[in-house]
Amino acid sequence: MYHILTSALTTPYSQGVSKLLHTVEHEVLSALLLILIDEHQTRQNADLRGEELASLVDTMGLEVRHSEFIPLRGETSATLIGSGKVAEIKELLEELEADVIIFDRPISPRVQRNLEEIFQSAVIDRDEVILQIFADRAQTKEAMLQVELARLQYSLPRLVRKWTNLSQQRGGVRGSRGEGETQLELDRRQIQNRIALLKKQLENVVQQREVQRSSRLKSPNPIGAIVGYTNSGKSTLLNTLTQAGVLAEDKLFATLDPTTRLFKLPGGEEVLLSDTVGFVSDLPHHLVDAFKSTLEEARYADFLIIVCDASHPDMIATYTTTVQVLEDLGVTDKPAIVVANKIDKVEDFFPLSRLKNLYQPVLETSLKTGQGLEELVGAITETIHALNPALSYKFPNDRHDLVAYLHRSGQVEDISYTEEGIIVKARLAERFASSLNSYRV
Repeated sequence: MYHILTSALTTPYSQGVSKLLHTVEHEVLSALLLILIDEHQTRQNADLRGEELASLVDTMGLEVRHSEFIPLRGETSATLIGSGKVAEIKELLEELEADVIIFDRPISPRVQRNLEEIFQSAVIDRDEVILQIFADRAQTKEAMLQVELARLQYSLPRLVRKWTNLSQQRGGVRGSRGEGETQLELDRRQIQNRIALLKKQLENVVQQREVQRSSRLKSPNPIGAIVGYTNSGKSTLLNTLTQAGVLAEDKLFATLDPTTRLFKLPGGEEVLLSDTVGFVSDLPHHLVDAFKSTLEEARYADFLIIVCDASHPDMIATYTTTVQVLEDLGVTDKPAIVVANKIDKVEDFFPLSRLKNLYQPVLETSLKTGQGLEELVGAITETIHALNPALSYKFPNDRHDLVAYLHRSGQVEDISYTEEGIIVKARLAERFASSLNSYRV
């Protein structure tokens, strides 16, 4: 059974979105997927896009009844696809008895309304699928606020949708009468007021996150952000290294809330590792804006661990998407460890070879079998050593406070007491080391 997090707003549209794909007891709704192929796209790319949409829909809890691929020679403003294809889809919909039609790309509110009128069924797009998954996965207050904000911003131009409640279709009712312009204006004002309130609440939550980040930045431990495409194994990696207990499922967007845990390296050094929300191609801009504070975890890290699913049919595209998001966040100048995970499931190694041509080195791992884990830990050690090289200091014999400062702020590797002074070899971040430059030897 699929559960929806309902909005506190009580407008017809908000109720409709929350109920749109809400099933009755033990009932699984079915979907007809429409994959549009424009003249610049190959069939192979379309197949991969169709597979990803099917995975998203499965994560949402719907049964994929059929995927229809539609060559798009030109866009029709009223229905996006031509009238002949609309008629074909209507016949196919009735034949399959599917409950929902889902496009693989964003569709305008006008197209959505027109097609729902023609098909007499719910019509949604990939953006709404992702929004729905985020709504179902949100656990913390921040994630719930972010999701609700994104969904309301998405819903605002779609207030006059005819087909907002799939339960009407289940009951055999075809459509519903509009509420009238006055009610529509009231609904729009309520949503705008709710959006303003959510933004204020999020500002407070973001301030709390900034306090947490500030506290972490005062920590002597380097910070590493685990980033990558959704379902590549980021949460599993954090759990494997730190026993964090983060939810790790073979589903898209299993993690929405960043989790930070301490990881102790074999040499005794300690690092903070943060799990992050997964990236996906063409992430709806409403979600990007709403989850900006969450995505920015990578910006405050000292280094990145980019996790790729080596078994993904288009691994290079997922890596490219990850790099693009990191570029948008302005964090591509950080040291990065690239990990090709799920190597035990790889059948075609050509994409892995291409990835190695793009980035060196690439670590091959299988968190399921443990393959490559030791090499990854070694790479983390090398990275933090490069970030914080071992430096030698010479303090006066009476400056034990400076020795204590090194113990608090970094990793002391060696200490010796001589007649000339206290000689200490230590690793510490530049933000802590700069005040001791006059004691360097």
